[in-house]
Amino acid sequence: MALKFISIPPETRKPPHGLIVILHGWGANAEDLTSLAPMLRLPEYQFIFPQAPFPHPQAPLGRAWYALETPEYKGLTETQNQVKEWLESLEASTGVPLSKTILGGFSQGGAMALDMGRYFPLAGLISLSGYLHFSPEPLDHPLSPVLIVHGKQDPVVPVEAAQQARNVFQQLGAQVEYQEFNMGHEIRPEVLGLIRSFVMNCMP
Repeated sequence: MALKFISIPPETRKPPHGLIVILHGWGANAEDLTSLAPMLRLPEYQFIFPQAPFPHPQAPLGRAWYALETPEYKGLTETQNQVKEWLESLEASTGVPLSKTILGGFSQGGAMALDMGRYFPLAGLISLSGYLHFSPEPLDHPLSPVLIVHGKQDPVVPVEAAQQARNVFQQLGAQVEYQEFNMGHEIRPEVLGLIRSFVMNCMP
């Protein structure tokens, strides 16, 4: 089953300079983060917002990448396979190579981005208020640059989860840019500038 997604073409109406894929959080859906596209001021890029495959147990319109109600993360393996196939098909459907694609996400979407992004030669990975739901093993290829942003007062995902992700990816040899803000479980305007700079550094 292919992932549903929302695609926003470049404002320039020219072929995209690159792709920015953003995965929503637990209980949200593909529409949740689409407002970021104009706010990031990256008119040459195509934005893609995939929708998680599972219905959320409480939110009628919400979706989940995997279950968080129980400790075994039910559905994670199925989602990993689906996201892997979908990422592998992106170049054929968009004409943009993975080397010009950035994979990011918020909260559970950030965890998925860090998880799946390890296996692909992407331009970069972004985790916003995310965490690790896996124990990364060393891989036989270099990892993409990583941007990790988190709120010091995050009541949903403790800031220690971001620090752990930073440490693990650094140990695996990734180039990690890490920033904490005085905020909760959210994306503040000052975060957008960081994302924009990271994208432009990864794809000059």
